[in-house]
Amino acid sequence: MRVLVAGGAGFIGSHLCDRLIAEGHCVTAVDNLISGSVENIHHLLNQAGFRFIRHDVTEPLPALAIDAIFNLASPASPPGYLRYPLKTALANSLGTYHLLELARQNNARFLLASTSEIYGEPLEHPQREDYWGNVNPVGMRSCYDESKRFAEMLTTTFRRQHDLDVRIVRIFNTYGPRSDPEDGRLIPNFVTQALTGRPITVYGDGTQTRSLCYVSDMVEGIVRAMYRDGASSVIFNLGNPEEHTVREYAGLVKQLACSPSAIVYTEKISEDDPSRRRPDITRAKETLAWEPQVDLRSGLTSTIAWFRRRLGMAG
Repeated sequence: MRVLVAGGAGFIGSHLCDRLIAEGHCVTAVDNLISGSVENIHHLLNQAGFRFIRHDVTEPLPALAIDAIFNLASPASPPGYLRYPLKTALANSLGTYHLLELARQNNARFLLASTSEIYGEPLEHPQREDYWGNVNPVGMRSCYDESKRFAEMLTTTFRRQHDLDVRIVRIFNTYGPRSDPEDGRLIPNFVTQALTGRPITVYGDGTQTRSLCYVSDMVEGIVRAMYRDGASSVIFNLGNPEEHTVREYAGLVKQLACSPSAIVYTEKISEDDPSRRRPDITRAKETLAWEPQVDLRSGLTSTIAWFRRRLGMAG
């Protein structure tokens, strides 16, 4: 199958390209590299069936013969989208439009990688797909939150107006190899600090919770959402429902990294940072026969090992 992965040089996107190439698909990765990196796909560049195009999806795409489009084209970490708020908003709005148009022209399947951030500071816990969210539409994070909500609207509108075969996945916190050490999110921060002996910084008192999914599990869910019968026009939460406090994650990273770093607490906490985040994945279990397989300790051990190599450290 001829597949386009928008955001294909990103963290999750590059792992998705690996998976699709391994399954024998012809893959075109598109990325403008403002948050992705060619390093993530360097091992694929000379492989048969893989092509990389440096392109900003906010501009119309070249004519391509495509059977399926995975749209992961957006900065996804708070430092990333706060550094590029307009580019983020346009990637998720105008960029999604251009990719949907390409799907319409090819009568191709289309999958939108949305986000758990569309739930905002949730008043429902855990979050189900039929929950509409509690989002600040004008806050600092709205360039990401609201543009993803807009992308979901645009995707479902194309389905209604053009009978396009679409699927939406709402991605919850994901971690693993190839995440940017400067990403600014929980695991890259903690692992980098632990390995370099710097204080492991916890914002607030550490009682806020997160549910972390290993990247291979996330890719499995994304692929099933695209190709499983019964998944068309359905929205799926993809994430790990195993919930822990940020304080617990800090302690576990310190332990697994054998780090001398102290865990320190700061009052600084980003605006509209959700206090709780946990997916209800009942729909994914029932329709996709999917749930995470990689346990937290194993996933963190693999991630820490990758960061050691990335930072040029022995051991």
